[in-house]
Amino acid sequence: MLSNLNIVLFGTKFPENVGSSARAMTNMGCHNLTLVSPLSWDMDKAFPLATAKGRDIVERAATYDDLGEALKDQTRVYGTTARTGGWRKGVMTPTTAAPLIVDQLRNGEKVAVVFGPEDRGLTNDETQLCSRLINIPTSRENSSLNLSQAVLIILYECFRNALDKPYSPAGPPEERATSFEEQEILAANLQETLLAIDFLKSDNPDYWMMPVRRFMSRINIKRNEFNLLMGICRQIKWIAAKAGRK
Repeated sequence: MLSNLNIVLFGTKFPENVGSSARAMTNMGCHNLTLVSPLSWDMDKAFPLATAKGRDIVERAATYDDLGEALKDQTRVYGTTARTGGWRKGVMTPTTAAPLIVDQLRNGEKVAVVFGPEDRGLTNDETQLCSRLINIPTSRENSSLNLSQAVLIILYECFRNALDKPYSPAGPPEERATSFEEQEILAANLQETLLAIDFLKSDNPDYWMMPVRRFMSRINIKRNEFNLLMGICRQIKWIAAKAGRK
């Protein structure tokens, strides 16, 4: 889905930031990188932070001397800015911009997101080349983000919106609930164990076991939890027997 999305890094000062941005791009399935007037560009310095996954993105990155020239084939251009207010009206957040970007990509448009130099960002003149601006909300005390962090945040929102269905972590394997027979086996073993350590009174243990049974009836014990509790019972009874308590 993000194959037509182009990340444009303009005036990037440090090649290491290009490399780490390329790595962020691979995480989100974006592979088009354009460099415009990079300062002190050194591909070998970018490679370590790009890692093996992002190396190909760095190697294939298009390079231009002029921002307008780099954007001439794009149908939509989003600029990033840390500054708001003044004439910069209608600034979007990554959350509000991502659905628009994804819809435009689905319609076959070529979309670019432009990031300015690390120390100053895009100037007013440079943002005039952009149809919309994106601002990443941050703490008021420190609004400066590392370049690759900004790239990752915006791409994450685009990636999330491009999914066919919402992402849900797989989590642990689902275990079946214990059967009535297994619950009775567990209750019997718990009773034997609690008797072995004198937690239950030996006279009429079924009566003193009733609160434990009521507690067990309120929880949905899974089969793996049944195995765990049975193992604990065995270990406690073994220790009790070793201590001479039967």
